[in-house]
Amino acid sequence: MAKNQVSSNPHDQHHPVKLSRGDKIFNVCNYLVFILITLACIFPFYYLFINTISDNEMVRLGQIQLIPRGIHFENYVQVMKIDGIIDALFVSIARTVLGTLWTVGGCAFLGYLCTKQEMWLRKVWYRLIIITMYFSAGLIPWYMNLRMLGFLDNFWVYVIPGLVSPYNVILVKTFIEALPPSLEESATLDGAGYTRVFMSVIMPLITPILATLCIFSAVGQWNSFTDTMMLMPSGKYYTLQFLLYKYQNEASSLAALVRNTQDSSALGNLATKQTALSVRMTVAMVVTFPILLVYPFFQRYFVKGIMIGAVKG
Repeated sequence: MAKNQVSSNPHDQHHPVKLSRGDKIFNVCNYLVFILITLACIFPFYYLFINTISDNEMVRLGQIQLIPRGIHFENYVQVMKIDGIIDALFVSIARTVLGTLWTVGGCAFLGYLCTKQEMWLRKVWYRLIIITMYFSAGLIPWYMNLRMLGFLDNFWVYVIPGLVSPYNVILVKTFIEALPPSLEESATLDGAGYTRVFMSVIMPLITPILATLCIFSAVGQWNSFTDTMMLMPSGKYYTLQFLLYKYQNEASSLAALVRNTQDSSALGNLATKQTALSVRMTVAMVVTFPILLVYPFFQRYFVKGIMIGAVKG
């Protein structure tokens, strides 16, 4: 009886909130602003892509703006024919995967240890880690150190030196300190050690910040090529980015040579298919596209992880 009376009371029913005219105008403006921002972020990639599949001569003349014309995929075919491209792609993928796992695992565990009051000289080690964010020995000592350690022409130079990132350690430490300490205490009372607590209790709770670190590390590993330039003199472990960077410079030189030697039919035909501009755009698209695929899988964790992990210092 009472239940029927409550359900029949119009004041107890859930009614949608009616927005005022000002609220509606504000929401419309918000949507328009975010749509414009989204288009501004997407358009550079769209513009790059349509120029890589359009007629190269029209691209060179700046006639491609919003719609692709003379669609072809010869640029991608030619780029993928570079000698050693498959090996370089494998090296880049291996570097990105192993380097990301190594960095995320090392920074996560070190950040966890820095939250332990019983850790020997905890504040000293943590401050020493932070100091490296502001002071560096420089490029030459860095190179000499890696050379003395035997990392020249060694694949592991892509992985081991990046084990600890001070900024990542700060994010993990701050994130863990925001967790309820009772969860860890209950596991400790059950006899779990530091490693077991970290793997079974802490790791599942810090998934957002780990996803954030994965994005930071994966993007950095995938885009890096200067270390390849300095540490791989034999070319044994060239990455995709460095190989395409070399090809981009060679293609630019070739295009200039073609313009100066118009009587060379072979080079003339090659210039008709590929110009310096089309090569640059194709290279940029090839390098950018794989890492773009990573973002949809980690995006939902990214904002939460970076916001919570950066609340305290």
